[in-house]
Amino acid sequence: MVDYQRYIDRIDEWITERPRTVIIAFVLLTVVFGAGLANISTDAGTSQFTQDSPAQAALDDIDQEFSATFEESNGSTQLIQSGSNVLAKDELLAMLESQQRLTEHEELRVVGSSSAASVVAQTIDPRATTPSAQIDAIEGATTGEIEAAIRTAAEGPGFTGLVSNDFNRKSASASATIGTVQHDVLGGVSSSAAGTGGESPLTPIQTRSQDVVGSVDSDIRVFGSGLVADEFTSIIFDSLIIVVPAAALLILVFLVFAYRDPIDLLLGVLSLVMAIIWTFGFTGLAGLPFSQMLIAVPPLLLAVGIDFGIHAINRYREERVQGIDVKQSMRTATDQLLVAFFIVTGTTVVGFAANGISDLQPIRQFGLIAAVGIVFTFLIFGIFLPAAKVWADQLRAKYGIPEFGLSPLGSEGSLLGRALLVGVGAAKRAPYALLVVTLLVSVASGFYATGVDTSFSQDDFLPPEEIPDYVEGLPEPFAPGEYTVTDTTNFLEDRFSTTQGSSVTVYAEGPLREDHSLEAIQRANQDPPDAIVASGREADAESIIGVIDTYAEQSPEFAQLVERNDVDDDGVPDDNLGTIYDALLDSPYRAQALQYITEDYRSTQVVYSTESDAANDEIANDARDLADRYRFTATATGQTIVTEAVSGTILTSAIQSLIAAFVVTAIFLVLIYYVIEGRPSLGLVNLAPILVSVALLAGSMRLFGIPLNALTATILSIAIGLGIDYSAHFVHRFADEYHEYDEEVLPALEETVRGTGGALTGSMLTTTTGIGVLALAITPILGQFGLVLALTIFFAYVASILVTPSVIVVWGRFA
Repeated sequence: MVDYQRYIDRIDEWITERPRTVIIAFVLLTVVFGAGLANISTDAGTSQFTQDSPAQAALDDIDQEFSATFEESNGSTQLIQSGSNVLAKDELLAMLESQQRLTEHEELRVVGSSSAASVVAQTIDPRATTPSAQIDAIEGATTGEIEAAIRTAAEGPGFTGLVSNDFNRKSASASATIGTVQHDVLGGVSSSAAGTGGESPLTPIQTRSQDVVGSVDSDIRVFGSGLVADEFTSIIFDSLIIVVPAAALLILVFLVFAYRDPIDLLLGVLSLVMAIIWTFGFTGLAGLPFSQMLIAVPPLLLAVGIDFGIHAINRYREERVQGIDVKQSMRTATDQLLVAFFIVTGTTVVGFAANGISDLQPIRQFGLIAAVGIVFTFLIFGIFLPAAKVWADQLRAKYGIPEFGLSPLGSEGSLLGRALLVGVGAAKRAPYALLVVTLLVSVASGFYATGVDTSFSQDDFLPPEEIPDYVEGLPEPFAPGEYTVTDTTNFLEDRFSTTQGSSVTVYAEGPLREDHSLEAIQRANQDPPDAIVASGREADAESIIGVIDTYAEQSPEFAQLVERNDVDDDGVPDDNLGTIYDALLDSPYRAQALQYITEDYRSTQVVYSTESDAANDEIANDARDLADRYRFTATATGQTIVTEAVSGTILTSAIQSLIAAFVVTAIFLVLIYYVIEGRPSLGLVNLAPILVSVALLAGSMRLFGIPLNALTATILSIAIGLGIDYSAHFVHRFADEYHEYDEEVLPALEETVRGTGGALTGSMLTTTTGIGVLALAITPILGQFGLVLALTIFFAYVASILVTPSVIVVWGRFA
């Protein structure tokens, strides 16, 4: 065994002989880390999870390249109009008036705009290329001419995507339409990136646009990534301002019960605050953004910190009630607890750091910051809190300040102390029977958990459309803000399904001037997979071929050009494609053409409609099959495919992180118990109750309908880290008592439960209730995470108290 005791003795000397020096050093470090809090930026929403996805990269390229004549760096704003008939003359004029007024404001940096109203106006007058000219075209047209223009425009590709699902071609009516305004903003992002978050250069532009558009006499709402980013950021801070005070209040109540001494309570709370300052100060100093996932880090630090604090004070009190002086009592407590804290810290860091193998950057970042935070918590509660306690008790003795609640939790003869011996009683009478029952329940729960859902959606990060009354009624400054994103996205999904998930896109890159280019697209569309809507044996697709066909029907001259270059007479030109594209872009159909082909003729997009009853995974797989048919470099994309890809990655990450955490934790525990006790088998004893709690947790997630989403996917590996917290304290205390009782298992178990069971109970009650308040968070994903985290701690506690004694009894018979 390694002589680790001399290192602990050095730490003991600093804690007991130089407590003020230790306190000053930690206060100075707190000031340094506190300065980092000012550097924290925010990042939120779903875009942080999709940024490494090839499908998302293709979708971003589509947003940048297929937006008519606008520059690639531009950002865009959506104008969402609704009414009884948004294609009526007055509503068309209102949309165009909105576009015109936005153009007149230089600070909005508008470089172009488009809408169904613009298309209709240009159908009436192809020379109307500005909102002002388009207003003149609509004003000068009769109702009959406008309706005829709408029907003509509807025959071309792209128009139906600008109007709602209830568009009636015969009556030329629809209840909603979408317009787009492009801004010359470097680094701007498309409004289709609705999952973005953090700081956005479009936020002030779109906020101002709301005021401008609000002056138009029509129901037109402004929507875009800038407003979404601003709302995501507001949700983070609104959630924090609700959750943190509620958690603090509940934790304070239970800490009063656990400490029963105002000075001990103050030291414990101060240590918790320091742990959070250090962790997020490090985040700011390291330049890492604060995402919604990181709202879960403070509860995790509180869970471990509360446990460490209660154990430190409780173990110290066990010595003090025997009349031992302050320094010696703290030396005895830290001799034991520093090792236990190190075991807990090591395994917890492994559990958090296991998320580092995830392919999703936010989950990797979450694992890193949580792991660093746990190390900080170990230092603060393992060194600072004991030193502060020694210094405080020395001052008490000097000034005659009385001590309160000196007896430890769960002491012999107390009601709690008797209740905690239930597991020991079962271990005495029927340890094998209890373990068999536990094994059967765990296996059944684990098998049941295989049906847990996997979810990834922007809705996970957004507040519900209707905020619960108990949250809505909170007074200032806790009252939540007004959120519109959820209502708007739901409106878009309801009214514009063809653009919000019932289509997929193939983004192809290649020299489209080659003779085979259009033929390759046509061949790829033949005999499409089942999830793709087809007409006969050909996919229902919108592409540059459709624009060519539409213009050929309107222009005999262009039709002749196409026919002369159609070698196989199948309606798709084979020769001189560059000439055909040039003619198309010089025509009134330029805007429609640029929706499907870039001006350099090197990229194209083909949009496919999908069957309404097709599952997301089926759609994603069939879209990839279509992309593989192309002779170019082609990528299947669209929100459905991006979401499905991230969902699959979440499940894979959860499983890989769980396996990695389990394997590394097992190796760590075996090694550490070999080093400190010469009994590596105690490491496996330590691990056994954790397997039970993880199995119960996974089954409970399915039982309560909680999916594996971006945040809860981390919980399985975290469950190992946090669960070890409870069993490590139990097993390590048992190892110490085992030596004291000359290797008699049952007396050592009873002393272990009386000594550490009370601290475990106080820690469990405090952290489960404190963490449970995450359910008050405005975003559903945080509420779900709070519930599973509370269940993790509860199951770990129950398994430690009820299952660990029987495991130890069986171990003792073979050790």
